[in-house]
Amino acid sequence: MNRTLAGLFAFGLGWAASGLRAKEAEPIPVKVAVVVTFEVGQDTGDTPGEFQYWAEREKWSRRMTVPGVDHPVLISDDGVIGVVAGMTSRSSNQIMALVLSGRFDFFDTYWVINGIAGVDPAVASIGSAAWARYVVDGDIAYEIDSREIKPAWPYGLMPMGSELPNQKPQPGMFTNAPLAYPLNPALVAWAYNLTRDVPLPDSAEMAAARARYTGSPNAQRPPFVLLGESFGSNRYWYGQVMTRWAEDWTKLWTDGQGVFAMTDMEDQGFAAALTRLTKMGKVDFSRVLVLRTGSDYCRQAPGADANDSLHAHYPGYLPALEAAYRVGSTVVHQITGHWKQYEETAPSP
Repeated sequence: MNRTLAGLFAFGLGWAASGLRAKEAEPIPVKVAVVVTFEVGQDTGDTPGEFQYWAEREKWSRRMTVPGVDHPVLISDDGVIGVVAGMTSRSSNQIMALVLSGRFDFFDTYWVINGIAGVDPAVASIGSAAWARYVVDGDIAYEIDSREIKPAWPYGLMPMGSELPNQKPQPGMFTNAPLAYPLNPALVAWAYNLTRDVPLPDSAEMAAARARYTGSPNAQRPPFVLLGESFGSNRYWYGQVMTRWAEDWTKLWTDGQGVFAMTDMEDQGFAAALTRLTKMGKVDFSRVLVLRTGSDYCRQAPGADANDSLHAHYPGYLPALEAAYRVGSTVVHQITGHWKQYEETAPSP
Protein backbone atom coordinates (compact mmCIF):
# COMPACT_ATOMS: atom_id res chain seq x y z
CA MET A 1 0.00 0.00 0.00
CA ASN A 2 1.51 3.40 -0.96
CA ARG A 3 1.58 6.39 1.36
CA THR A 4 -1.44 8.02 -0.23
CA LEU A 5 -3.61 4.95 0.15
CA ALA A 6 -2.30 4.35 3.63
CA GLY A 7 -3.12 7.91 4.58
CA LEU A 8 -6.62 7.65 3.18
CA PHE A 9 -7.12 4.33 4.99
CA ALA A 10 -5.90 5.81 8.28
CA PHE A 11 -8.13 8.85 7.79
CA GLY A 12 -11.11 6.58 7.17
CA LEU A 13 -10.42 4.57 10.30
CA GLY A 14 -9.99 7.76 12.32
CA TRP A 15 -13.22 9.21 10.96
CA ALA A 16 -15.09 5.98 11.75
CA ALA A 17 -13.63 5.86 15.26
CA SER A 18 -14.51 9.48 15.94
CA GLY A 19 -18.02 8.78 14.70
CA LEU A 20 -18.33 5.86 17.08
CA ARG A 21 -17.03 7.99 19.95
CA ALA A 22 -19.51 10.72 19.10
CA LYS A 23 -22.30 8.19 19.04
CA GLU A 24 -21.22 6.74 22.39
CA ALA A 25 -21.00 10.22 23.88
CA GLU A 26 -24.54 11.17 22.86
CA PRO A 27 -26.18 12.56 26.04
CA ILE A 28 -28.84 10.36 27.62
CA PRO A 29 -32.19 12.20 27.86
CA VAL A 30 -33.43 12.23 31.46
CA LYS A 31 -37.11 12.43 32.28
CA VAL A 32 -36.70 12.42 36.06
CA ALA A 33 -33.61 12.79 38.25
CA VAL A 34 -34.11 11.37 41.75
CA VAL A 35 -31.58 13.00 44.07
CA VAL A 36 -30.76 11.87 47.62
CA THR A 37 -27.87 12.81 49.89
CA PHE A 38 -26.43 9.65 51.48
CA GLU A 39 -26.30 5.88 51.58
CA VAL A 40 -25.02 4.02 54.64
CA GLY A 41 -23.25 1.10 52.94
CA GLN A 42 -24.21 -0.84 49.86
CA ASP A 43 -27.07 0.24 47.63
CA THR A 44 -29.05 -2.89 48.50
CA GLY A 45 -29.34 -5.52 51.18
CA ASP A 46 -27.94 -3.82 54.29
CA THR A 47 -28.78 -0.94 56.62
CA PRO A 48 -30.59 1.54 54.40
CA GLY A 49 -29.80 5.17 53.77
CA GLU A 50 -31.82 7.50 51.57
CA PHE A 51 -30.91 5.64 48.38
CA GLN A 52 -31.53 2.02 49.25
CA TYR A 53 -35.30 1.73 48.91
CA TRP A 54 -35.09 3.45 45.52
CA ALA A 55 -32.25 1.22 44.35
CA GLU A 56 -33.99 -1.97 45.51
CA ARG A 57 -37.43 -1.18 44.11
CA GLU A 58 -36.86 0.78 40.92
CA LYS A 59 -35.65 -0.74 37.64
CA TRP A 60 -32.34 1.11 37.51
CA SER A 61 -30.39 -1.49 35.57
CA ARG A 62 -27.34 0.51 34.49
CA ARG A 63 -24.53 2.11 36.50
CA MET A 64 -22.41 4.97 35.24
CA THR A 65 -19.39 6.58 36.84
CA VAL A 66 -19.49 10.35 36.31
CA PRO A 67 -16.36 12.44 37.02
CA GLY A 68 -16.95 14.63 40.06
CA VAL A 69 -19.85 12.54 41.36
CA ASP A 70 -18.76 10.27 44.19
CA HIS A 71 -21.42 7.57 43.84
CA PRO A 72 -22.20 5.81 40.55
CA VAL A 73 -25.35 7.12 38.89
CA LEU A 74 -28.04 4.48 38.37
CA ILE A 75 -30.04 4.63 35.15
CA SER A 76 -33.34 3.06 34.09
CA ASP A 77 -34.47 2.15 30.59
CA ASP A 78 -37.37 4.61 30.78
CA GLY A 79 -35.38 7.78 31.43
CA VAL A 80 -34.97 7.95 35.22
CA ILE A 81 -31.65 8.34 37.01
CA GLY A 82 -30.81 7.94 40.69
CA VAL A 83 -28.15 10.20 42.19
CA VAL A 84 -26.44 10.21 45.60
CA ALA A 85 -25.15 13.78 45.75
CA GLY A 86 -23.55 13.91 49.21
CA MET A 87 -24.30 15.70 52.46
CA THR A 88 -24.18 19.43 53.36
CA SER A 89 -24.36 22.21 50.79
CA ARG A 90 -21.15 20.87 49.25
CA SER A 91 -23.47 18.45 47.49
CA SER A 92 -24.14 21.30 45.06
CA ASN A 93 -20.67 20.67 43.59
CA GLN A 94 -21.71 17.15 42.61
CA ILE A 95 -24.90 18.42 40.97
CA MET A 96 -22.82 20.88 38.95
CA ALA A 97 -20.42 18.09 37.97
CA LEU A 98 -23.30 15.81 37.01
CA VAL A 99 -25.01 18.32 34.75
CA LEU A 100 -21.84 19.72 33.17
CA SER A 101 -20.38 16.26 32.51
CA GLY A 102 -22.27 16.10 29.23
CA ARG A 103 -23.31 12.50 29.92
CA PHE A 104 -26.98 13.42 30.23
CA ASP A 105 -29.52 15.75 28.64
CA PHE A 106 -31.36 17.56 31.46
CA PHE A 107 -33.24 20.08 29.31
CA ASP A 108 -36.71 18.61 30.02
CA THR A 109 -35.86 16.88 33.30
CA TYR A 110 -37.98 16.92 36.44
CA TRP A 111 -35.92 16.84 39.63
CA VAL A 112 -37.25 15.01 42.69
CA ILE A 113 -34.93 15.89 45.57
CA ASN A 114 -35.87 13.83 48.60
CA GLY A 115 -34.49 12.71 51.92
CA ILE A 116 -34.95 12.69 55.66
CA ALA A 117 -34.96 15.78 57.87
CA GLY A 118 -35.75 17.21 61.28
CA VAL A 119 -39.41 18.19 61.48
CA ASP A 120 -40.80 21.16 63.39
CA PRO A 121 -43.31 19.74 65.92
CA ALA A 122 -45.41 22.88 65.53
CA VAL A 123 -46.14 21.78 61.94
CA ALA A 124 -46.00 17.99 61.63
CA SER A 125 -45.01 14.69 63.19
CA ILE A 126 -42.11 12.31 62.65
CA GLY A 127 -42.71 10.14 59.59
CA SER A 128 -44.58 12.95 57.83
CA ALA A 129 -43.68 14.10 54.30
CA ALA A 130 -43.53 17.76 53.28
CA TRP A 131 -43.47 19.17 49.76
CA ALA A 132 -41.59 22.46 49.87
CA ARG A 133 -42.93 25.62 48.29
CA TYR A 134 -39.69 27.39 49.18
CA VAL A 135 -36.14 26.31 49.91
CA VAL A 136 -34.72 28.64 52.55
CA ASP A 137 -30.98 29.22 53.04
CA GLY A 138 -30.01 29.47 56.71
CA ASP A 139 -26.26 29.76 56.22
CA ILE A 140 -25.72 33.44 55.39
CA ALA A 141 -26.02 35.38 58.64
CA TYR A 142 -24.30 37.40 61.33
CA GLU A 143 -23.92 35.45 64.57
CA ILE A 144 -23.19 36.56 68.12
CA ASP A 145 -22.76 34.00 70.87
CA SER A 146 -25.98 33.74 72.88
CA ARG A 147 -24.07 34.62 76.08
CA GLU A 148 -23.24 38.04 74.64
CA ILE A 149 -26.51 39.09 72.98
CA LYS A 150 -28.79 41.85 74.19
CA PRO A 151 -31.23 40.62 76.86
CA ALA A 152 -34.30 41.30 74.69
CA TRP A 153 -33.01 39.32 71.68
CA PRO A 154 -34.50 35.84 71.10
CA TYR A 155 -31.23 34.52 69.62
CA GLY A 156 -27.89 35.76 68.35
CA LEU A 157 -28.49 35.32 64.61
CA MET A 158 -29.43 38.14 62.25
CA PRO A 159 -29.40 38.74 58.49
CA MET A 160 -26.13 40.12 57.15
CA GLY A 161 -26.48 43.86 56.65
CA SER A 162 -29.03 44.23 59.45
CA GLU A 163 -28.60 45.32 63.06
CA LEU A 164 -31.27 43.23 64.77
CA PRO A 165 -32.54 39.65 64.62
CA ASN A 166 -35.44 39.08 62.26
CA GLN A 167 -34.80 42.33 60.42
CA LYS A 168 -34.34 42.42 56.64
CA PRO A 169 -31.34 44.46 55.52
CA GLN A 170 -31.70 47.43 53.25
CA PRO A 171 -31.14 46.62 49.56
CA GLY A 172 -27.43 46.37 48.85
CA MET A 173 -24.50 43.99 48.74
CA PHE A 174 -25.90 41.68 51.41
CA THR A 175 -29.19 41.07 49.59
CA ASN A 176 -27.77 40.02 46.22
CA ALA A 177 -27.76 36.30 47.03
CA PRO A 178 -31.26 34.82 47.42
CA LEU A 179 -32.05 33.33 50.81
CA ALA A 180 -35.39 31.89 49.69
CA TYR A 181 -35.83 29.99 46.46
CA PRO A 182 -39.50 29.77 45.41
CA LEU A 183 -40.41 26.55 43.64
CA ASN A 184 -43.01 26.31 40.87
CA PRO A 185 -46.27 26.65 42.88
CA ALA A 186 -48.41 24.83 40.30
CA LEU A 187 -46.02 21.85 40.13
CA VAL A 188 -45.75 21.68 43.93
CA ALA A 189 -49.54 21.82 44.31
CA TRP A 190 -49.90 19.05 41.72
CA ALA A 191 -47.40 16.82 43.56
CA TYR A 192 -49.13 17.45 46.88
CA ASN A 193 -52.61 16.73 45.51
CA LEU A 194 -51.34 13.55 43.88
CA THR A 195 -49.76 12.22 47.08
CA ARG A 196 -51.75 13.72 49.95
CA ASP A 197 -53.54 10.42 50.62
CA VAL A 198 -50.51 8.13 50.26
CA PRO A 199 -50.48 5.91 53.38
CA LEU A 200 -47.36 6.46 55.49
CA PRO A 201 -45.87 3.94 57.92
CA ASP A 202 -46.45 4.28 61.65
CA SER A 203 -45.45 2.31 64.74
CA ALA A 204 -46.05 2.08 68.47
CA GLU A 205 -42.57 3.50 69.08
CA MET A 206 -43.37 6.53 66.95
CA ALA A 207 -46.68 7.02 68.73
CA ALA A 208 -44.89 6.99 72.08
CA ALA A 209 -42.41 9.60 70.85
CA ARG A 210 -45.25 11.78 69.54
CA ALA A 211 -47.13 11.62 72.82
CA ARG A 212 -44.31 13.47 74.60
CA TYR A 213 -44.94 16.61 72.54
CA THR A 214 -47.80 17.90 74.63
CA GLY A 215 -49.13 21.24 73.47
CA SER A 216 -48.17 20.55 69.84
CA PRO A 217 -51.18 18.85 68.23
CA ASN A 218 -49.54 18.49 64.81
CA ALA A 219 -46.61 16.69 66.40
CA GLN A 220 -49.00 14.17 67.92
CA ARG A 221 -50.76 13.29 64.67
CA PRO A 222 -49.97 10.08 62.81
CA PRO A 223 -47.67 10.73 59.82
CA PHE A 224 -49.24 12.72 56.98
CA VAL A 225 -48.35 14.54 53.75
CA LEU A 226 -48.27 18.33 53.91
CA LEU A 227 -47.00 21.51 52.30
CA GLY A 228 -44.10 23.03 54.22
CA GLU A 229 -40.75 24.66 53.59
CA SER A 230 -37.29 23.15 53.52
CA PHE A 231 -34.73 25.01 55.64
CA GLY A 232 -31.13 24.23 54.66
CA SER A 233 -28.12 24.93 56.85
CA ASN A 234 -24.66 23.36 56.99
CA ARG A 235 -24.88 23.32 60.77
CA TYR A 236 -26.82 20.46 62.35
CA TRP A 237 -28.64 22.71 64.80
CA TYR A 238 -31.21 21.65 67.39
CA GLY A 239 -33.42 22.98 70.18
CA GLN A 240 -36.23 25.37 71.00
CA VAL A 241 -34.27 28.57 70.45
CA MET A 242 -32.86 27.48 67.10
CA THR A 243 -36.27 26.23 65.98
CA ARG A 244 -37.74 29.64 66.73
CA TRP A 245 -34.97 31.18 64.63
CA ALA A 246 -35.74 28.85 61.69
CA GLU A 247 -39.45 29.66 61.95
CA ASP A 248 -38.75 33.40 61.98
CA TRP A 249 -36.09 33.21 59.28
CA THR A 250 -38.46 31.34 56.96
CA LYS A 251 -41.22 33.91 57.44
CA LEU A 252 -38.76 36.76 56.99
CA TRP A 253 -37.26 35.64 53.68
CA THR A 254 -40.55 34.41 52.18
CA ASP A 255 -42.35 37.63 53.17
CA GLY A 256 -44.67 35.69 55.43
CA GLN A 257 -45.69 33.21 52.73
CA GLY A 258 -43.66 30.23 53.90
CA VAL A 259 -43.96 27.96 56.93
CA PHE A 260 -40.85 26.24 58.26
CA ALA A 261 -41.42 22.48 58.28
CA MET A 262 -38.22 20.52 57.68
CA THR A 263 -34.56 21.24 58.41
CA ASP A 264 -31.74 19.67 56.43
CA MET A 265 -28.19 20.39 55.31
CA GLU A 266 -28.36 20.21 51.51
CA ASP A 267 -31.38 21.80 49.85
CA GLN A 268 -29.99 25.33 49.88
CA GLY A 269 -27.00 24.00 47.91
CA PHE A 270 -29.17 22.10 45.46
CA ALA A 271 -31.34 25.18 44.89
CA ALA A 272 -28.32 27.42 44.31
CA ALA A 273 -26.74 24.98 41.83
CA LEU A 274 -29.92 24.30 39.88
CA THR A 275 -30.76 28.01 39.73
CA ARG A 276 -27.34 28.76 38.26
CA LEU A 277 -27.59 25.84 35.83
CA THR A 278 -30.98 27.16 34.71
CA LYS A 279 -29.38 30.51 33.89
CA MET A 280 -26.82 28.56 31.85
CA GLY A 281 -29.60 26.88 29.88
CA LYS A 282 -28.77 23.39 31.19
CA VAL A 283 -31.79 22.63 33.40
CA ASP A 284 -35.22 24.05 34.17
CA PHE A 285 -35.65 25.15 37.79
CA SER A 286 -39.42 25.32 37.32
CA ARG A 287 -39.32 21.49 37.21
CA VAL A 288 -37.67 21.05 40.61
CA LEU A 289 -39.51 19.38 43.49
CA VAL A 290 -38.19 19.06 47.05
CA LEU A 291 -39.62 16.41 49.38
CA ARG A 292 -38.44 15.98 52.96
CA THR A 293 -39.65 13.45 55.53
CA GLY A 294 -39.28 13.76 59.29
CA SER A 295 -36.96 11.25 60.91
CA ASP A 296 -36.79 13.25 64.16
CA TYR A 297 -38.07 16.46 65.72
CA CYS A 298 -35.84 19.53 65.51
CA ARG A 299 -36.50 20.50 69.13
CA GLN A 300 -36.92 18.59 72.35
CA ALA A 301 -40.22 17.69 73.96
CA PRO A 302 -41.44 19.76 76.94
CA GLY A 303 -39.28 19.07 79.99
CA ALA A 304 -36.56 17.26 78.02
CA ASP A 305 -32.90 18.23 77.67
CA ALA A 306 -31.87 19.55 74.25
CA ASN A 307 -28.49 17.78 74.07
CA ASP A 308 -29.89 14.45 75.30
CA SER A 309 -32.70 14.68 72.74
CA LEU A 310 -30.31 15.58 69.93
CA HIS A 311 -28.29 12.41 70.49
CA ALA A 312 -31.20 10.08 71.24
CA HIS A 313 -32.38 7.24 69.01
CA TYR A 314 -34.59 8.43 66.14
CA PRO A 315 -37.71 6.22 66.00
CA GLY A 316 -38.75 7.91 62.75
CA TYR A 317 -35.60 7.05 60.77
CA LEU A 318 -36.74 3.95 58.86
CA PRO A 319 -40.36 5.13 58.53
CA ALA A 320 -39.10 8.44 57.11
CA LEU A 321 -37.02 6.59 54.51
CA GLU A 322 -40.09 4.55 53.57
CA ALA A 323 -42.27 7.67 53.40
CA ALA A 324 -39.75 9.40 51.13
CA TYR A 325 -39.88 6.49 48.71
CA ARG A 326 -43.65 6.00 48.80
CA VAL A 327 -44.46 9.66 48.22
CA GLY A 328 -41.57 10.44 45.88
CA SER A 329 -42.01 7.38 43.68
CA THR A 330 -45.71 8.17 43.22
CA VAL A 331 -44.70 11.40 41.49
CA VAL A 332 -41.88 9.79 39.51
CA HIS A 333 -44.14 7.03 38.15
CA GLN A 334 -46.88 9.50 37.26
CA ILE A 335 -44.46 11.62 35.25
CA THR A 336 -42.81 8.76 33.39
CA GLY A 337 -46.14 7.01 32.81
CA HIS A 338 -47.56 10.12 31.14
CA TRP A 339 -44.42 11.50 29.54
CA LYS A 340 -46.08 12.59 26.32
CA GLN A 341 -48.34 14.79 28.41
CA TYR A 342 -45.63 16.22 30.65
CA GLU A 343 -42.60 16.45 28.35
CA GLU A 344 -43.55 19.87 27.01
CA THR A 345 -45.91 21.12 29.74
CA ALA A 346 -45.36 20.68 33.46
CA PRO A 347 -48.31 19.24 35.39
CA SER A 348 -50.52 21.55 37.42
CA PRO A 349 -53.59 21.09 39.66
